Amino acid sequence: MCGILGIVAATEVAGALYDGLTVLQHRGQDAAGIATATGGRIRVHKGNGLVKDVFDETAMALLRGRIGIAHCRYPTAGSEGSDEAQPFYVNSPYGIALAHNGNLINTEALRREVWEQDRRNINTDSDSEVLLNIFAHELDAQRSLTPQAAIAAVARVHRRCRGGYAVVAQVLGLGLVAFRDPNGIRPLVLGRREGAGTPEYAVASESVALDVLGFSRLRDVAPGEAVVITERGELHCAPAAEPAPHRPCAFEYVYFARPDSMMDDINVHKARMRMGVALGEKILRLWPDHDIDTVIPIPDSSRDAALELASTIGVKYREGFVKNRYVGRTFIMPGQSQRARSVRRKLNPIPLEFRGRVVLLVDDSIVRGTTSQQIVQMAREAGARKVYLASAAPPVRYPNVYGIDMPAAEELVAHGRSVEEIQRVLGCDWLVYQDLEALEAAIAGPKRAGMRFDTSCFSGEYVTGIEPDYFERLRHLRSDQAKQQRRAG
Repeated sequence: MCGILGIVAATEVAGALYDGLTVLQHRGQDAAGIATATGGRIRVHKGNGLVKDVFDETAMALLRGRIGIAHCRYPTAGSEGSDEAQPFYVNSPYGIALAHNGNLINTEALRREVWEQDRRNINTDSDSEVLLNIFAHELDAQRSLTPQAAIAAVARVHRRCRGGYAVVAQVLGLGLVAFRDPNGIRPLVLGRREGAGTPEYAVASESVALDVLGFSRLRDVAPGEAVVITERGELHCAPAAEPAPHRPCAFEYVYFARPDSMMDDINVHKARMRMGVALGEKILRLWPDHDIDTVIPIPDSSRDAALELASTIGVKYREGFVKNRYVGRTFIMPGQSQRARSVRRKLNPIPLEFRGRVVLLVDDSIVRGTTSQQIVQMAREAGARKVYLASAAPPVRYPNVYGIDMPAAEELVAHGRSVEEIQRVLGCDWLVYQDLEALEAAIAGPKRAGMRFDTSCFSGEYVTGIEPDYFERLRHLRSDQAKQQRRAG
């Protein structure tokens, strides 16, 4: 999962891109980059690390221009080297910089096509560079540089690429191009503000970036849509793909997105509150005479669900863990050993809230299980009499292939195990998961009842279809063991 942002304004945009990246930092902490365009030249600065570490005054002073894109990276496909930082750039045709959130599932076939048919070279293992070169080739094939040519090129990209992706690109002589996969798996939001006599536009992974920069959210970029914003601030939008089932990623609402964001017209905060109500109702059905004394969230993204769960079952809500704000989100750290070492540096229990009590810990989800094991043990060491664990999401049993780092099934604690077996592995006294139907209903809410989502990591159903050998290739590329071998080699 990554964060992307693009702006076309009446004034310099580098500072706004930097500010926007800081509020999208939760989407990726591995690398960051900004590209701007002025005077017939694209300037790019990028590197490994947090936004605040990648950019200094010298770098920002070089990023001149009224058009720009930005990216914060979370590694999935590809390696973790500095050459994987985005945006990527090609100088033919015109000069194009591109930033991408998501994952293509036909990358290897596309890589061969780009070399053998398009006569273009790929320098990294990143599927984002593949996507850039395909877009560049298809734009070149249009033999013109107009909004309509860019929309036609995006339509060709959609026909060739499969997976979940949201893209922002800047094209010298044209402006900004943005598009989203035909199923709308990865999010992309369009905003507008009034500039000096001309409208200014921005696209971002989450609406919170628009809010911080003073843009009003117009709408979500539609699945398969192409959006072109010219250098003069003219907005062109058109469908660029055949109609397909709309399946936004459920895990965005469970974990990744900030609660103050709106995506696909759904308020993330409200969705998580509804998850808590649904989970509380399930607990009352399963165990109406429960002995839970206190509900404690595992910060931060489970707080909304935990508050509503506690209210639903009529139990006190308490903050039982203090979070170290200077340690990154453990789920998106690149290796299992790094995630494991970070848990106790990240969280510290408040013994007063645990001592002698039966506590229900609430987490947004349980993926690999290592973090949950340690937190359950921490609660016991803090004096809890019993430790129960509730997940606001269903069991994660299958790899995610659309841009979330759940690569190898054997690394998922729920894969091939019953809830009782998972409970024993995690070491808790009782374990309860959200039901899949309840999760989808909670995200959709009453106004969008019946809306469906990408729930492939829970259900094993992949809306794009998957080649038979894809998971084995994915395991060799993206498992923790594979990443450790690449770093060692």
